[in-house]
Amino acid sequence: MARKSSSFLLVPTVIGLCAVLAGMFGPGVNAVAAAGNEDVNSATRAFSKVFGLVEENFADKVDPDRAIYQGAIPGMLRTLDPHSNFYDPRAFKAMREDQRGRYYGVGMQVGQRLNRTIVIAPFPGSPAYKAGLRPGDVIMMVNDKSTEGLTVAEVADLLKGERGTKVQVQVARDGSETPVHFEIIRDEIPRESVKEAFWVKPGIAHLNITQFNENTSREVDSNLRRLGEANIKGLVLDLRDNPGGLLNEGVAVAEHFLQKNQSIVSHHGRSSPVRTYAARTSGAGREYPIVVLINGYSASAAEIVSGALQDHDRAWILGENSFGKGLVQTVLPLAENTALALTTARYYTPSGRLIQRDYSSRSFFDYYYHKGETKNLQDVKMTDSGRTVYGGGGITPDEKFVTPKGTPFQSNVVRSYALVNFVAHYFSTRDRKAIKPEWTPDAGLLVEFRQFLTKENVPYTEVEFNDNLDWVKRQLTSEIFISALNIEEARKIVLQSDPLILKAVDSMPKAKALLDTAKKMIVQRLTPDVQNQ
Repeated sequence: MARKSSSFLLVPTVIGLCAVLAGMFGPGVNAVAAAGNEDVNSATRAFSKVFGLVEENFADKVDPDRAIYQGAIPGMLRTLDPHSNFYDPRAFKAMREDQRGRYYGVGMQVGQRLNRTIVIAPFPGSPAYKAGLRPGDVIMMVNDKSTEGLTVAEVADLLKGERGTKVQVQVARDGSETPVHFEIIRDEIPRESVKEAFWVKPGIAHLNITQFNENTSREVDSNLRRLGEANIKGLVLDLRDNPGGLLNEGVAVAEHFLQKNQSIVSHHGRSSPVRTYAARTSGAGREYPIVVLINGYSASAAEIVSGALQDHDRAWILGENSFGKGLVQTVLPLAENTALALTTARYYTPSGRLIQRDYSSRSFFDYYYHKGETKNLQDVKMTDSGRTVYGGGGITPDEKFVTPKGTPFQSNVVRSYALVNFVAHYFSTRDRKAIKPEWTPDAGLLVEFRQFLTKENVPYTEVEFNDNLDWVKRQLTSEIFISALNIEEARKIVLQSDPLILKAVDSMPKAKALLDTAKKMIVQRLTPDVQNQ
């Protein structure tokens, strides 16, 4: 199931941070046996003694698996760094599904409200979409099991299953006095990491990469090929809220836009030799200017791509400071479908700056939730054309554009799922086919929405509603389009009025100037000095 809320232009902080925890995984390495020194042996004996005392004397029976796998191992990893992690079977399976870019189920985005799971949006073409499930449907039963009190993850697990198997879903629907029943045949659900590229204006394309899984570079190539890459005069590469993923896919995406032999990223650690990744060919997309969008939840592989394009003056970086996650996690499979994601190295951009933000002098809570803007003034590097860049704090944009913070009113509306529920109520008496791409909310709809908020006990004042009127209109437009068209069509329509994307279009001349400078630098390096005779 998707991790974002129904209002996909307003990403909840906690979900963004959980996505960052997914991290980025480098190439596999062989597990190295622990050194048999006395310190290690002494610590091991001490742990065994403590565990024996706990098991023998604790008031209740001790579950060894829980004590070791949920307590001792995660506790040890927390003393190392914020991103080393232990995966139990469920988490390991979910991580592999993310990497592979597919799973088996019914194909819809869900959320939770008042101990019930509701449908946010079925994915276009999915079994749930074909069966007729709608945004706002409340999932009451899956097969013979009530969903009351279950978490979203638990309901998602019930909906998943082997391809070709049947699942019975019972929903409560606004406008229907009795439950609505569906029998859905599960199928493979692709987790596309690249949302369909589209034209935001003539000659200017938008391409959004949501994560880096096993299919990302192929999806980038196919989307740009479908648009007709030769027709692109400028590209908005959207890496906002991208938590990272697979190293080789990040390298492949950067390679698409760089010249042969230009470096992309390097990494090394205590037991990991230096390795540099460079473009193997001259990229197909090297002729047009690029503006890259990043924010505080752009991490890992997203930072590698944006850092490489910035260091080579290949793209103008716009937005907010990225997360600053430059630690390599090597996944070491363990017994019983568990795994250890252990930090083995650090990532460096082509200029040599460290991506990772400092975490040594703060709690992990502060590391994730109170990022701020940091940079190491001792880690000063230069781009190809001589522009100054700093390491130790993620990727700093060439031009800042800070998205306004959500207001308490907006938070209340999103948390209550009032938008999804209102639109479900709205269409219980209206024809979805009447909604066209040029539709906009009118005064009557806004009055109806205010009445709905009051009925649903969502707190607000008249001043708050009026102060947030533009936001309300954008969110209503988004939700109406999701329900009447589909989530992908809605996304394209809404993004065309996204303030940061409009700013990116205006910034395209700056990206072109960078590109022209980079081309001149390449020519100068390839042309031998000519001396007067």
